[in-house]
Amino acid sequence: MKLCQRIKQKKSNLPSLSRPYLIAEVGVNHEGSLNLARRLIEEAQEGGADAVKFQTYKAASIASRDSPSYWDLSQEPTDSQYKLFKKYDKFWKAEFEALAVHCQRVGIEFLSTPFDLESARFLNDLMPVFKVSSSDLNNKPFIDVLCGFGKPIILSTGAAYLWEVEQSVGWVTSHGNPLALLHCILNYPTQDLNANLLMISGLAKKFPDYLIGYSDHTLPKDMKTLEVATLLGAQIIEKHFTHDKKLPGNDHYHAMDKDDIKRFHARLNILFQLLGNELRKPLPTELISRTNARRSLVAKKHIPAGKVIGINDITWKRPANGIDPREYDKIIGMKPIKDIAADTILKWDFLISCSSRNKK
Repeated sequence: MKLCQRIKQKKSNLPSLSRPYLIAEVGVNHEGSLNLARRLIEEAQEGGADAVKFQTYKAASIASRDSPSYWDLSQEPTDSQYKLFKKYDKFWKAEFEALAVHCQRVGIEFLSTPFDLESARFLNDLMPVFKVSSSDLNNKPFIDVLCGFGKPIILSTGAAYLWEVEQSVGWVTSHGNPLALLHCILNYPTQDLNANLLMISGLAKKFPDYLIGYSDHTLPKDMKTLEVATLLGAQIIEKHFTHDKKLPGNDHYHAMDKDDIKRFHARLNILFQLLGNELRKPLPTELISRTNARRSLVAKKHIPAGKVIGINDITWKRPANGIDPREYDKIIGMKPIKDIAADTILKWDFLISCSSRNKK
């Protein structure tokens, strides 16, 4: 299912647990190279991502020159947001148009998070959904502009109080846009002990009408974090994506690669095999057990023909190829039409009700 359709669909019509829509967040891991960006698109598709997402900005419009860092400086030594963003703000309208075309050719959805009005305007022609980053959750004028395009909104909730999320949800819903909320911890990287995945459940309870997902910044390792997020009901999962996790830079070391995506899907295959179907019914493999491990009503002792059956005449034993024990109360007071030997499994054609005999 396409992302736009998934967000527009009523949550009540979706299964309580399903495979999430996976967004490979390239961000700026293309390092300003179109060839590398195309390679990342191809590797994300090969791994099994549903969409690939970039970030669209100009350093001058996103941060002041003295904006301090908020990432791990041992991994990314650039101490100013402006300086870091300036390294990666070379892509603009023509480049993103080319990347959107390449996504279509490869067979994966194209997304990019806009960080200013100009990029939002030209990205509107290229993608079906707008993503609002956690950093813009309180940016009402920008959210109003994005909602004005009439498309579904995905809103990350990193570093926000619940009241702030409620406020932002109100801004979006006042425009009538379909909405999805992503739990997010705004640390690069996020330590496992800070992942707080139960916030996914908390958002689902607070906002029962909207899709809830997860934007992850933990180290990929075995992708267990995303598996747990799925179990908690995350319908959309977003994680940074790279072709080489050993590269220096803010978004490479905590990103997943195509092998991590494959590993995640392999774990999901096992997980959903274990989960099966929520409808309670016997499996075909249980039918022999249903018959042989359940019980039937059985003659506890010899019951002569015509004797009114009492509670001391019958018991219940395996297998279940006779009268079901749930019929016990009906059997009491009936009469056998012939002698029944002790330990005989009772069948309906052995018995007659007293009222039937009297009528005859």
